[in-house]
Parts: sequence; C-alpha cells; structure tokens
Amino acid sequence: MTGLSYLSAGELSSVGTPTLWAVTIVGVLALLVLDFLVTRRPHEVSMREALGWSAFYIALPLAFGGWVWSRYGSQQGVEYLTGYLVEKSLSVDNLFVFMLLLAAFAVPAVLAQRVLLYGIAGALVLRAIFIALGAAALQTLDFAFLLFAVILIATAVKLLRDALSGHEQEVDINKMRSVRLLRRFMPVVNEYHGTRMTIRQHGRRALTPFALVVVAVLATDIVFAVDSVPAVYGITEDPYLVFATNAFALLGLRALYFVLHAALSRLVHLSYGLAIILAFIGVKLGLHWAHGIWSGVPEIPTLASLGVIIGVLVVVTLTSLRATRDREPGEAEVVTEKH
Repeated sequence: MTGLSYLSAGELSSVGTPTLWAVTIVGVLALLVLDFLVTRRPHEVSMREALGWSAFYIALPLAFGGWVWSRYGSQQGVEYLTGYLVEKSLSVDNLFVFMLLLAAFAVPAVLAQRVLLYGIAGALVLRAIFIALGAAALQTLDFAFLLFAVILIATAVKLLRDALSGHEQEVDINKMRSVRLLRRFMPVVNEYHGTRMTIRQHGRRALTPFALVVVAVLATDIVFAVDSVPAVYGITEDPYLVFATNAFALLGLRALYFVLHAALSRLVHLSYGLAIILAFIGVKLGLHWAHGIWSGVPEIPTLASLGVIIGVLVVVTLTSLRATRDREPGEAEVVTEKH
C-alpha cells in the first residue's frame, strides 16, 4: 500500500475494468467446471496427476502476475505476487484442517478430491462476499484498516498460542455444530454411497457421510475467509487483485493436497511462520491507518513485505524439515488446530 492514501467513498481504485472482471469470473468458473468434470468419476489421485495439475495451477497465476506487472506496472505486480504468496501460504495451513476432517470422517481415497472441490467452490463464494464487504468497509469506514489489523493480530496470537501448547488435535464428529444441526433434521447412514449426499432408506430420505463432511468443510471455509481477506487487503487495496489472489490460491488446492499430503505432517513450524506473517501484516495495516492521520508515521513498503514473507516461509520450512529429519516416512505428527 506504499504511496496510497486514504480513499473517500467511491474512490477505491482498481486495475480491474468491468471487462476484466467478467473475463476473470468466467475463467474461474470454467476452471471449476473443468475440475468437476475431472473428478466426475471417483478415483485415487496418482502423484503424477497431482503434480501435473499443481504445476498448471502454479504456472497460471505466475503468468497472470507477469501480465499484471507488464500492463499496470511494478507496484501492482508486486502487490499481486505478494498477496498471492500470502494466500497460498494460508491455503497450505487450511490443508491441515482438511486433512483432519477427511481422516475424521474416514473419507475413502477415491472421494477425497471431490470433497476438496466442494470446499474450494464454497470458499470462492465466501471469499467473494468478504472481499465485497471489505471493499465497502474501506470506502466508508475510516477505521477499517485498524479493524483489519486487530483481526489479524488477534488471529496471530491465537495461532501462536495453539502452536506453543502443542496439544494433539482430533476432530470429534459428534461435537461439530454443523453435524449436530444436520442430524436434527435428517437421519444419517453410516456407509458412503459414492458422491451421493442423500439416499432413500426405509422409505425416507437420509444423509450420507459424504454430505456431512462437505458441510463440515464448508463451515471451516467461513473461518478461513475471516483471516485471509483482511490479510491480502493488508497487501493491496485493489478489490480485483484481492479476488484474483484468492481465486488462484484456492483453485490449486485440490491437486496441492495430494502433493503435500505426505509432507504436511513435516511442516511442524508452519503455524509459527503464519502467526509471524499475520502479525506483520496486522502491524503494516495499523501503520497505514496511523499514517492517514499522522503523516509522520512510517509505512512498510510492499516490496519489503514480500521479502519478509518469503524469508519467514523459507526459515520455517527449513527448521521444520530439520526438526523432522529423523521421522520415518508416513509417521504421523501432532497437528494443532488453527481455530
């Protein structure tokens, strides 16, 4: 947000013209449809397939970032790339929770990618809503930046506290509010029936475990949106770039899950790194808010933010790998809950 000042109502700038917005939304929907077509026949995902799709979903946003840089300049290009890196880092953390949910619901391997895809689709809708609300808040509320800063710092503190506690996280399906609510309205069968969410049993309609896990994943999407949208608004005030970074980070989650599934348990220090990143962006937002009132308050350049974020991620990755270097392949690790 370097060089940007407070914007009055109706002045929130965006590189996204109506045509670019339309093309981007159509493109995102087309990619979602493609993913649903790919997963229409349940199957276990091979590493080759996962790596191929992951490479595609990394090359696509990087190419888009190059286009933003060449079309709108280095400032917007750096903001986009930094925001994408933040969102991608948070999405890896989201995969921890998805991994716990799939294990708790004993989701068959052939159905895992379809569950993840429903979660991604739901997350995109929720992020779009939160992005619109965030843009409206920045236009009308002078303290919106300060509010976002408080949210991020509070999340960072909770994430750090959970990481330091080192408690083993287990998902108790029977205690989940979404599951208990569904069971009040409809009976639930014990067996999976492919990707079907309901079946007829004893003359009445009943839910399958597949429906329960999809709802549970969608419920977690709400919590993740509360963190991720303010975080990327801490990098750029442009609603279009906020949407693009979220969309590109989420679209590749399905394939990334299967690539990182074995490695996720080794990233034992990721929560510490994300806590530092969220707190850093919170401080950046707080300084930006203060700068709008007192011009002498310094701001943190976006390029410096990019350097800090990359540095933190590199450090926690290396320390995680070092801490788990003696672990046997496939050995489980204690996973702390994000929320």
